[in-house]
Amino acid sequence: MSKYKYVGKNIPFLEVEKKISGKLKYVSDLNRENMLHIKLLTADVPRGKIKNMDLKAAKEIPGVVRIYTHKNTPQKPFNGYYWYKGQNIKGDEVLLSSQARYVGDRIAAIVAEDKETAKRAADLIEVEYEEKDAILDPEKAIETKQGLHGGENPFAEREFEYGDIDRVFKEIPASLNFSDRVVTPKIHHAALENHACLAYPEVDGERITVVSPCQLLFSVRLIISTVLELPMNKVHVIKGNMGGSFGGKQETFLEPLAAFIAMDLKCPVKIFFNREESILSTRTRSKTIGRVKTAVTEEGKILARDIDMIVDAGAYTSNGDIVTAAMAKKISRLYRIPDQRYRSHSVHTNTPIGGACRGYGSPQIHTLTEINLDRVARGLNMDRVELRRKNLLKPHEEDLLGGTDIGKARIIEALDRGKKEFKWEERNKNKKNEGRYRMGIGVACATHVNGYYDVYPDYTTLNLRFFEDGSLLLNSAIHDLGNSPQTIMAQIVGEVLQVDPEKITVLEGDTDRSPYDVGCHASRGTFVIGEAARRTAVKLKDMLIKEAAKLMEVGEKKVKLKDGKIKIEDKIYDYDQIIAELQHKNQVELNVNNTYHSVANPASYGAHFCQLEVDTLTGLVEIKDYVAVHDIGHAINPLAVKTQIDGGVQMGIGMALLEDIKFDEEGYPQTTNFASYHLINAPQMPEVRSFLIEDNEEHGPYGAKSIGEIATVPVAAAVVNAVNDALDLNLTKLPLTPPRITVAFHEKSEK
Repeated sequence: MSKYKYVGKNIPFLEVEKKISGKLKYVSDLNRENMLHIKLLTADVPRGKIKNMDLKAAKEIPGVVRIYTHKNTPQKPFNGYYWYKGQNIKGDEVLLSSQARYVGDRIAAIVAEDKETAKRAADLIEVEYEEKDAILDPEKAIETKQGLHGGENPFAEREFEYGDIDRVFKEIPASLNFSDRVVTPKIHHAALENHACLAYPEVDGERITVVSPCQLLFSVRLIISTVLELPMNKVHVIKGNMGGSFGGKQETFLEPLAAFIAMDLKCPVKIFFNREESILSTRTRSKTIGRVKTAVTEEGKILARDIDMIVDAGAYTSNGDIVTAAMAKKISRLYRIPDQRYRSHSVHTNTPIGGACRGYGSPQIHTLTEINLDRVARGLNMDRVELRRKNLLKPHEEDLLGGTDIGKARIIEALDRGKKEFKWEERNKNKKNEGRYRMGIGVACATHVNGYYDVYPDYTTLNLRFFEDGSLLLNSAIHDLGNSPQTIMAQIVGEVLQVDPEKITVLEGDTDRSPYDVGCHASRGTFVIGEAARRTAVKLKDMLIKEAAKLMEVGEKKVKLKDGKIKIEDKIYDYDQIIAELQHKNQVELNVNNTYHSVANPASYGAHFCQLEVDTLTGLVEIKDYVAVHDIGHAINPLAVKTQIDGGVQMGIGMALLEDIKFDEEGYPQTTNFASYHLINAPQMPEVRSFLIEDNEEHGPYGAKSIGEIATVPVAAAVVNAVNDALDLNLTKLPLTPPRITVAFHEKSEK
């Protein structure tokens, strides 16, 4: 049981009633007087320069207001991942392109009085291209050095190394050297809400307002300001209600186009994507091709590891280089590896753009390394859990790559708890590995971050004030992605001030009103903003106590806050009694501002276990049991943590078994809707048994650290390892679709 009144309790999300009743309005629901609708025309060839675009028939349709192309829109290059001013990042995207670089590239925008008319007009536009052969294979692109945007592939490379890895591999016997090549696919985020954006000029016509379900509010303002060459005080961005993101709405690409058109036409405009547009024309999880070589002792101690990672960034740079660094920063924070090297190569291809996706590179790098560890265990005839346990880091061990303190790092406890709850030893002894249906078990460990400390500026400012009736308002720039950080912040503030969270309103971001924050990414929400909320609440509490003591002419130690009341000596008051008096007699408003700079970036950890059955005839996989154990520090809201883990597991199973944005040999997409792009649906989901290791991480609010991204990181590897265990195979190309499973199984059987 939690020792706190509100922290550690399963408090329902504060806005849940509005969501389930349909009262909550999303950006696609918003309308304004005289609003026009934008329909994007996207390229229908993978690669080609536009020779001619016939707009005549489209312009003649009644209700069409204007059609925009590269000829009448700004052509200033930008990068949708430009999230703070001065960031050194390559910009190669424009509002509307003169070339098709992938099927789905933005080439025109039709503005009409209603969305049906806009779509009809778009269908009438004929485009003639000077086509070129598409670049689709990242490995071949590196060999030929053929690239996009006037450059070569790879367009960026990185290398990180410590120790003397070449010496180790030279000295180690071949029998103790284990290599793998693992491919992970391009994946659609599959948020319930498709991408949308509303833009309108303000009354004076000199400012533009944009409403966006985004993750980086101030980045949206920055990019609009940069592309349209507007002062920032002329750009107003409001965070709209969001129906899910998972990283897909982290980057900015619709907003500057909508802002430009609204300013040009001097009226409100709205863009709302359908599912095909969201799959092809937004962002994806980056495809990777990874090679790993691991050297070990006969006893299973890891001596060295060499990783080579190719990242398919798609048609534009986006974060295709930066994500490779994020992958690198995980390789030295899970296992004790004395000598290690990581090399990455970022490649442009004529496919949809890679971007942020839940885990930000962690699922790809851990899938590579955790599949490889199973190969090591098989080669040594060693138990897979024991191999991992032998090499896992202990609390506060050094990050040999030079990263920050890993913190309490309770990954060994997580692995041990999972082994027990999953009954690993019993199941390992009693596996069914013959007949049509084969049973297998898998395990994987993973780590992730808690913000940007010591990498990028990581700070936030909050404003908190009491109203006369004892309720509170927290003014922040948080971004609710559907996980209700408002509830978590209310619990933290409520705990400090002993006020029911329902009496606390937590505002989302608005660039005109909110203090600055870098946005919702890098799993910084609870650890960084939550700690900022706690410290801000402490500051307000100190002010309340000081002013109440002055009012009652007693020492500050005589003033106590408990159970929604203020106790002063032997008398008990309601908050509203004291606060009203303070405003009247002390002439003060209980209102504080606080800027908090993160002081640490400990690692979050997870150990996942999977039991599944494979039908060798059809290749279908049924997951029978799933155990997820997470080193959470302290769960502010255990129910919210549980739902994050459930969602993370669902995404990870999809990555392992089904999800893949596919293309034919010429670069045309084969998966453009949910009829062809398959997800793990409710009937296929196992019950996820979650267990938490709670040991109060220093610097986190009430000891808490992140869960939202780490929850999905080890999943794909655990599932793949279980399939390989069931079939005695080494499948390493994801997803493990039924055809891939059956072909590999029967090829093995025929040998």
